Amino acid sequence: MSFGTQNDTDEVMNEINMTPLVDVMLVLLIVFIITIPVMKHSVNIELPRASNQPQDAKPQTIRLTVDAQGSYFWNDEAVDDAQLQTRLAEAAAKQPQSPLHIRGDRAVRYERVAQAMAAAQRAGITQIGFITDNNVR
Repeated sequence: MSFGTQNDTDEVMNEINMTPLVDVMLVLLIVFIITIPVMKHSVNIELPRASNQPQDAKPQTIRLTVDAQGSYFWNDEAVDDAQLQTRLAEAAAKQPQSPLHIRGDRAVRYERVAQAMAAAQRAGITQIGFITDNNVR
């Protein structure tokens, strides 16, 4: 059952209906006309001046190396266990604190690396990183 005449043809509408587009554009125009005068009012404030002096340099990274025999090297200088603890305490007291990078030899017992990490934690070092080798063999 259809409610139309037999002469009606079902044609597809090929044109875009421009009426909603024009309505939206007029609404946007009215919104902009109302908001532009509101945006022109400004408040005078005194902004702080920026200085052009350089900021403090980043702290130097501490390299702690554990060789295959379990010896410690602080920035390529050999240290024993007692010296390591005092140097870690000195490094922890500095502000800003220097990050500690630990490099462990592949053949060293993990115990020696764990002792260095525990000593750094007791001293108060908060930034500890590990250096590894990318070359997979």
